[in-house]
Amino acid sequence: MSSKILLADDDTLVRVAIQKILKMFHHDVVAVESGRQVLEQVSEDVDVIILDINMPDMDGFETLERLNQQRVDIPVLFLTGAGSMDYAVKAINLGAYDFLTKPIADIELFHVKVKQAAEKKHFLRQEKAYKKNLEREVQAKTQELAEKNILLEQYSNHLENATVQIMSSLQAAMEEKDGYTAGHTKRVTEYAVFLGEAALISHEDMLVLRRASQFHDIGKLVIDLSCIQKPGDLTPEEWELIKKHPEVGASIIEPLTFMERERDIIRHHHEKLDGSGYPDGIGGHELDVLTRIITIADSYDAMTSRRNYRRNLTTPEAVGELRRCAGSQFDPDLVEIFAGVVLSAHSLYKQ
Repeated sequence: MSSKILLADDDTLVRVAIQKILKMFHHDVVAVESGRQVLEQVSEDVDVIILDINMPDMDGFETLERLNQQRVDIPVLFLTGAGSMDYAVKAINLGAYDFLTKPIADIELFHVKVKQAAEKKHFLRQEKAYKKNLEREVQAKTQELAEKNILLEQYSNHLENATVQIMSSLQAAMEEKDGYTAGHTKRVTEYAVFLGEAALISHEDMLVLRRASQFHDIGKLVIDLSCIQKPGDLTPEEWELIKKHPEVGASIIEPLTFMERERDIIRHHHEKLDGSGYPDGIGGHELDVLTRIITIADSYDAMTSRRNYRRNLTTPEAVGELRRCAGSQFDPDLVEIFAGVVLSAHSLYKQ
């Protein structure tokens, strides 16, 4: 295998002799007389560097140190005279591949060492090329995965939006069949959004709040609540049936993993601060701000909407009831924020 050899020796006779030997084995040889010239002539296509140790201006050791600083990844063979074993050890410690003694007594051994050094360089080139190709493949695969992830995310978002739209349409259609509940979900969503904006909740929380409001009563879709339309008080059995709708709603939402927070809000939108609500009887810090907002919005709409067993309250009356129950059923701070919103709107409407 022909290789390119960079040879440095300040002794012209030695340099010429070694150059002839290398050419005899069909190697391409660039011969220089100093370490500084080695640094000028070295290139990536050089397979082996042969350095004499004792050279003026820049000796072999200093030359190797400079090559190391430049991260030149080429095997270096040192030429040492007789009795220079200490030099050879130092050369190896600096990272030299091997050393050769001069004058050259065994040409075949000399060539074997040069050939082995050239084979190492060939291996290093292959390894570098393999790593480079591997990096390109990894980058390509990473890019491909990133593009697929974008498509999957887009598909997932589309699926989520489609699911929400279908459920909203179904709920709206079933609500419209009952004159007492028609528009309830839409109004509760609007009230909750108004309160959420006034309370300065985050954009992310606002998305959850809006979706939870849209489906807070979805459990009523699978429960026979015809008893709501009857005049007079509900029986204990009828009341227990109605109280099941938060649990049923949470169960409907549960398979939709992208609505985990909404599911908990739907389950707890009839809980109270003092723990006297249903279905779990939790309260206080166990009720997050989004649940507290929907509780107020839902109760306000229930009080201001027409029912067959009672008249609907006016805005001031409903606000008064919210304030009366603040601290026990509702969050006092959120009640005051909500009161400011709806009372201002009520005043503008009257004008």
